Amino acid sequence: MSDSHPSKFHESAFPFGASAPLAVLLTLFAAVTAMAAQTATSHAAEIHDHLRKAAEYLKAKDPDSAVKEFEAVVALDPKNAEAYANLGVVAFFRRDYRNASQYLRRAVAIDPSLVKSQALLGISERRLGDPSARALLEQSFSKLKDKSLRLQVGLELAALYDQLGEPGATATVMRTLVDLDPDNVDVLFTAQRVYTELADDTLNKLAILAPGSARMQQVIAERLVNGGDLPHAIEHYKKALQIDPHLPGVHFELGEAILQSSLHDPATQAEAEKEFEAAEAVDGDAAKAECGLGGIALSQSDLDRAFTHYQRAHKLNPNEVEAQLGLARLLMMQQKPQEAIKYLQAAIQIDPLNNEAHYRLASAYKRLQMDDQAQKEMKLFQEIKKAKDQVADLYHQMNIKPKVQDYELPDSDRP
Repeated sequence: MSDSHPSKFHESAFPFGASAPLAVLLTLFAAVTAMAAQTATSHAAEIHDHLRKAAEYLKAKDPDSAVKEFEAVVALDPKNAEAYANLGVVAFFRRDYRNASQYLRRAVAIDPSLVKSQALLGISERRLGDPSARALLEQSFSKLKDKSLRLQVGLELAALYDQLGEPGATATVMRTLVDLDPDNVDVLFTAQRVYTELADDTLNKLAILAPGSARMQQVIAERLVNGGDLPHAIEHYKKALQIDPHLPGVHFELGEAILQSSLHDPATQAEAEKEFEAAEAVDGDAAKAECGLGGIALSQSDLDRAFTHYQRAHKLNPNEVEAQLGLARLLMMQQKPQEAIKYLQAAIQIDPLNNEAHYRLASAYKRLQMDDQAQKEMKLFQEIKKAKDQVADLYHQMNIKPKVQDYELPDSDRP
């Protein structure tokens, strides 16, 4: 009988007709989906609650309780990058770099956009001696927006480059950090050490490759000038010119050294003047040489000649501070304080710590009865001079002559 054939069935066996099996399956699927959605919603609520509690514990400085909350999150959601990142941060600040590395690596693997986690991972890996630290630090350093973390990553990267014997790369990072935070003591300390080591390395190489060269004599002279030994510095400058009479920069440096050795001696001034004139003939940029000639003329009370030299220097280089100061001095002597002010303001804009410019600007304001401005500039002058006196004392302790010279107030010219 057809009814008993195993491959047949009666529609009456299914009260909803032939489509009933499909309807039942769809109903069951919908129920399962609803249950999954409810479970997901429940998990999301739990995760949110754990994260909220963790944040509260961290705010209350209870990292142990916060860790338990983050661990509960990853138990519910093994791909929660936020929880792994926070676990990594807690471990990092506990100096537990091994666990920090594991958590942070998971966080970055789940979400590569977590730049801060990548940065902390790089620091952790470096402190663990892992070679992967370099790539992590380099990548995060270029992307970080957070100033303090970028400074920390930069210092770590510079230390790594230094350890690997890459002074050029180290110096490049330090230049970036100095620009980022020019008043950061740790950055300045590291930068001066890096630059000093780089200078010493290049000096050693110069001494090996060209010990008898004119440039070597110039370097020796410059070191002697910095040490305050002008007579021996002059000797080495002259040796440099004997080797190469056209060596750029040496005629001007020699002229300055000669002039500093005896400012008011006519014979010394004449010798220095010859060197400044030679510098103009040899060097492309003659602005500094013109300033030197202007200073000699001013000391000899030849005001017209001094004005001509300073004007020429200013025309050659409008940003030459010594030319601006020279013109301001002469204008003040001619009782033209209003005209002097523009040169002094320009000098301060270029060199804000130039104490002579602040002093002379205070004097110009005083003559124009602009007392408030005069007091402000005099106060700046005194503060800068005090700071430079401290610097000079520190340099004296290191047996180094500071490059920045203080400007003393003449009693006859006090505002």
